[in-house]
Amino acid sequence: MGMKRKATNIMDQLRQAMADSGQSLYAIAKGSGVDYASVQRFKTRERGLTLESAGKLIAYLGLELKPRKAGA
Repeated sequence: MGMKRKATNIMDQLRQAMADSGQSLYAIAKGSGVDYASVQRFKTRERGLTLESAGKLIAYLGLELKPRKAGA
């Protein structure tokens, strides 16, 4: 069993949350309202996301954006 790599930026954290959700990309796309092709290309690092699409995915996956603690 491999160790999970800690996601270092918001896009990596979002990709990790998608993987950790246990849902298919289709289910994530449908549930979030983001186009499936956009979700798939984002996952495979072919393309980024618009801020609007990222926001939809973040909300759907139950994530939140908050400041880092000092020294983190």
